[in-house]
Amino acid sequence: MPKSPVDKLLTKHQNLIHSESMKVVSHVQRQQDDWYLHTLMLEGYEVAFKYKRKNPYKSLKGALVNLTYYPSSEEVAGMSFEYMKVVRLKRT
Repeated sequence: MPKSPVDKLLTKHQNLIHSESMKVVSHVQRQQDDWYLHTLMLEGYEVAFKYKRKNPYKSLKGALVNLTYYPSSEEVAGMSFEYMKVVRLKRT
């Protein structure tokens, strides 16, 4: 049986996590240079899920999504903040 694109990603990259049918509580998008930075907050999670796109996207608030992501962190004003870097997002 052929592997799905998600299965191939998970096999190739050990740190990736895949979650299905996650409810989006908040979706914010802002422009930075030529990119749009998107930040999602999901029901039951206190950490932000971030990704970039070249174009704006319709709001995902209230939608169910499948996400493939990995943990990451960034330093802001000398403090480290954990977030999830999304590599694949699909509406369910």
